[in-house]
Amino acid sequence: MTWRTLLVMSDHPVAEPALVAGDDPREHARTLAAVYDATMSGARAPARPRSIISSSWDRLLSMGVDPDQLAGPVSTLDATQVQARRHESGLIDVIDDLTLGLGALLEEGDNILVVADGDGRVLWRSGSAHVIDQADRLGFIEGASWAEHTVGTNAIGTALVSRRAVQVFSAEHFVRSHHPWTCAGAPIHDPRSGSVIGAVDVSGPAATIHPTTVALVDVVARLAESHLRELHRSTLDRLRAVAAPILARTRQPSLAVDRHGWVAAVESVASRHRVTLPDEMHVGRVYVPTLGLCDVEPLPGGWLVAPVRSTDVVAHMSRRQIRIDLSDTSRPLVCVDGAIGSWTHEPTPRHAEILYLLATHRDGRTASQMAADLFGDPTRTVTVRAELSRLRKQLTGMLLSSPYRFVDDVDVDVRLPECSAWLLPNSTAPAIRNAGGQ
Repeated sequence: MTWRTLLVMSDHPVAEPALVAGDDPREHARTLAAVYDATMSGARAPARPRSIISSSWDRLLSMGVDPDQLAGPVSTLDATQVQARRHESGLIDVIDDLTLGLGALLEEGDNILVVADGDGRVLWRSGSAHVIDQADRLGFIEGASWAEHTVGTNAIGTALVSRRAVQVFSAEHFVRSHHPWTCAGAPIHDPRSGSVIGAVDVSGPAATIHPTTVALVDVVARLAESHLRELHRSTLDRLRAVAAPILARTRQPSLAVDRHGWVAAVESVASRHRVTLPDEMHVGRVYVPTLGLCDVEPLPGGWLVAPVRSTDVVAHMSRRQIRIDLSDTSRPLVCVDGAIGSWTHEPTPRHAEILYLLATHRDGRTASQMAADLFGDPTRTVTVRAELSRLRKQLTGMLLSSPYRFVDDVDVDVRLPECSAWLLPNSTAPAIRNAGGQ
């Protein structure tokens, strides 16, 4: 093999294998071990690891984690807690898809299949007895936390942080005791919210590594998401069947939405796919972002929402507060508090970057400045304007243009991760990477 396979590559959405076809796994493992030993001792390494691995190591080293010990005490759940998490995870409807889709990798008995929730908790595990025994000795058991900050770089935790499929081979694991293993994991997204609700992983002895494993795991994760998407469409169809006759009778501007804000049917209201609902949705008069003050009635599996046309909510609101919470690297949140009520929105990764930049530049950013911040190219203003237009619709009345900035009467609070290296860790925006010291 050549050193080329270890050089830093630009991030892309395609799953990146730990080695390519034709590479000798044993020689590759020896090379990685040399890079690992040099990096952990502070010496000059003969090459740099892949970008996704390098970012993970930087995060853990900045936290002072000892690679010769677990990052924290092994935390496990009992059987009752595991069962409860299975039902709460949103993954129980696709566990059969994951098991069947990756069954071929388990047939020879050299790998185990693991499914974890969005916090990195192992909820399901299957495979041959002798590999399961090896996993037991590592604490790779149902109920255990395999989040990156708990056990270091691994395919479950690192996939959850980076939100992309990843293969971790031998000495790419941060904790030395994991070097005899290889693992390939991919995140699973909830199609209703876009948030990462779990990860699927195939792990086994390092000698079992194959370049195509991570691609297969990624495909199976996407198929599981497709199944979840179909289930959501069926739920909306059922809600639409109930709501359509009601909307036809009322003939007043109203919407039928599910409990996540997805629109099933509308009457005399501008068509839209989704509305952001307040944190505490209830029957009665409720402030709904982008719609204003609304009368809300319950529906099976959702709500009937009727905007109150004569009320100008924004004019009557007291000073508002917006909290941009980036402390959970896998789930950035925007929390808004006002006189009418409070609501939470999960921004896209790009919108999370923009909100952070606007919060740290209260005097505003021009489209050109924002393009340089996000892409390193001040000419990409068309993309910036499109993203800001979508974001302003989500945060009605809180963002201004020319330059882009928060309105003066909004108090903005930013909550950052404990370690600066964990600031939006999957971001490639130059301004974000500089802020995080990456």
